[in-house]
Amino acid sequence: MTTLTPEPSAVRDELEPHHAEIVSATLPLIGAKIDEITSEFYRRLFDNHPELLRNLFNRGNQAQGAQQRALAASIATFATHLVNPDLPHPSALLSRIGHKHASLGVTAEQYPIVHDNLFAAIVEVLGADTVTPEVAAAWDRVYWIMADTLIALERGLYADAGVEPGDVYRRLRVVSRVDDPSGAVLVTVRSAEPANFVAGQYVSVGVTLPDGARQLRQYSLVGVAGGTDLTFAVKPVDAVADQPAGEVSSWIRANLCVGDLLDVTVPFGDLYAGGRPDGPLVLMSAGIGVTPMVGILEFLAAEAPDTHVRVLHADRSDTAHALRERQHELIDALPNASLDLWYEDGVTGGAPGVHAGRLNLDGIELPVGARFYLCGGAGFVEAVRTQLGERSVPVDRVHCELFAPNDWLLD
Repeated sequence: MTTLTPEPSAVRDELEPHHAEIVSATLPLIGAKIDEITSEFYRRLFDNHPELLRNLFNRGNQAQGAQQRALAASIATFATHLVNPDLPHPSALLSRIGHKHASLGVTAEQYPIVHDNLFAAIVEVLGADTVTPEVAAAWDRVYWIMADTLIALERGLYADAGVEPGDVYRRLRVVSRVDDPSGAVLVTVRSAEPANFVAGQYVSVGVTLPDGARQLRQYSLVGVAGGTDLTFAVKPVDAVADQPAGEVSSWIRANLCVGDLLDVTVPFGDLYAGGRPDGPLVLMSAGIGVTPMVGILEFLAAEAPDTHVRVLHADRSDTAHALRERQHELIDALPNASLDLWYEDGVTGGAPGVHAGRLNLDGIELPVGARFYLCGGAGFVEAVRTQLGERSVPVDRVHCELFAPNDWLLD
């Protein structure tokens, strides 16, 4: 493929007008073929670098196509913003991706590998007659603007964490394992130094599976920062229909014991900015998305117990509700906190604040001037954001974490 490939450091933060015109004209074509392009990209990437599938990428997401769609849609979303300056800058999207990359130890040296395989896939799917040198150069510029932005962001995250780029893993010993009645597993590891993190952040955990692959997964932290212990919650994912069982979560449930060693990263994540809130909070979660919300409640109970906080959580049932007892304990410890629950499989008894069905804001009073924190699957987060929009909640007061590789959906 003939293309001008600028070095990341030489790329400006905007498209030249002639590149913007080409990208605008070809966006529909790229969009129409995006699934084919990304499938071909990952096929090439893993053929050329099989270690990436075994040791970095989530094999379950790859099997379902979720990771492919996430990469393609993120680049297309970024390109759309570049060619239409009237749209808000996708800074939140880039921040979420940057934190996830840092938590996986991604470094600048890996971006050219992605570039080369991605552009070879574009030519393979669209044909060399379509991907002229001019078209290639324009999309090359899009890629490097996005990559350069992420590289700079990730470099800053590593510096803030006090580590060299990519040097995020620490081998830590498991000092506690608690099996929650919901089926979740609470794992505590101990570090040699104080574990500083912001409420709502997560760590990546590396596990070597029976076939020798080292798979990585991200789990939200609970508990209070400052000690030497890190506690995270793992909800095992069982096989359902075309969704394979979670490899790492299933391994942890079946095998992890106190005294074992785990590869655990320093914490990352940008859901909560940290510090005492400047007003009321609304914490909204579904399923295992409760974990970063419990982390925020732990912080509030320790550092800002007078905060007005409304907690709204949806789950399949009361027995599936992870960390339910701890959530209730924290609500009771906060004098200005309230809790509403929705159970999709129905409710038993007439407990106040417990509703049947999916989370619904009809009849729920939302505090004026509140900040909203959402965490769960893509369908839940999208549905709740729509409801908040219908209630005229400003989008800049809504902060989201997705437990899925679909960050582009939030932009």
